[in-house]
Amino acid sequence: MHLTALRVIGGNVTVVQGGTVILPCKLTDTTEDLNQISWQRDTRRKPQTDNFYTIQKDDAPHFVNGEDNRFKFIGSIKDKNGSLQLSNVTLLDEGIYRCIFTLFPSGNHKTEMHLNVLVPPVISVTDNQPILGNEEVSLATCTAAGSKPPAEIKWVTDALTEKVKVQTNSTEEADGTTTTVSSLIGVPTREINHTVQCVVTSPALSKQETLLFIIQVYFSPTEVNIIERSKDTFECVAEANPEANFTWSRSAQSLPQSSVRVEGAMIQLLSFTSDLNGLYQCDASNPYGRKHGQLYLHVTSVWSRIVSWIVSGYLSATPFGDFSAMSRTDSENTGEIWFPFGTRIEWCWPKICFSLMSAQPRHLRGNKCLTYSSMCKIIQAGAVVA
Repeated sequence: MHLTALRVIGGNVTVVQGGTVILPCKLTDTTEDLNQISWQRDTRRKPQTDNFYTIQKDDAPHFVNGEDNRFKFIGSIKDKNGSLQLSNVTLLDEGIYRCIFTLFPSGNHKTEMHLNVLVPPVISVTDNQPILGNEEVSLATCTAAGSKPPAEIKWVTDALTEKVKVQTNSTEEADGTTTTVSSLIGVPTREINHTVQCVVTSPALSKQETLLFIIQVYFSPTEVNIIERSKDTFECVAEANPEANFTWSRSAQSLPQSSVRVEGAMIQLLSFTSDLNGLYQCDASNPYGRKHGQLYLHVTSVWSRIVSWIVSGYLSATPFGDFSAMSRTDSENTGEIWFPFGTRIEWCWPKICFSLMSAQPRHLRGNKCLTYSSMCKIIQAGAVVA
């Protein structure tokens, strides 16, 4: 009857990798003498049964087969408590542990417990850098790597719910963890640029993890516009993702360093001399392509005034007002076209129009397109360029 009532109490335990856990072991309902407490393990690190720890009558613990100071005896021989504390737990510590009490005269009595180690995932969102197009591609990928048990990934897409779909795959790793990969699939249009959320849940996490991500569709510079910011400053503007880098150059000759200042997309005219004359080009480029716009500058020697024409080499400009012009018919008719005062005209690319401001603030005088027969479009109405 006395031997039948004897019990060794333990229990399975679970811990998150890197944490601390207690391996419980207690002997009850016996008056026999306790001579020794021993521990064995069958783990990922030690797949064969390994005797690794003993506690003698004097409460003195001893490592067997090498020390591992992460283990600490927290029990008592007197209280017949053989519990151990294990700190800085790793996945390799997972497995079966046996606590053995050696009694006199009945011999060995043991209990067996399983240590389960949870491994939190390493979470990341990758920009797949989709290029503007009309076919479905992977827009972004959320990864929960090295998790035990496998993590669950969900996407919160809100306004994009009808425009994207989700593809998820899992791969079991050699160390017993699982990597889960979930991708958002959709057509890379500009309208798909939105903020989404990757939500990851796992028993190894204290709470769900949420990563915000902005979907971006990448494309080369589209239309290149040169905008007159002031009487002496022009800016090159182009829509692109990533943003374009701008480079200014002059056709057939270098930039006049003493007459212009270039800062990124801006070019500033420092002096109104004939050194400025020429065809200038602004190149807009990013890793996905390049486009350019052109600007012709001409300084007249008579009035020391600068006349400029913005050249659209790819797309024609849209007029802001109606075209208004008339031919002179008096005795001084030189075949010129007369424009309302302050009208600015664009180059009829590749057909070139010249214009200059008259000394009298009444009209803008310009001759017809010199090459071929194409009418110049009006793009802006303004004052005389000083």
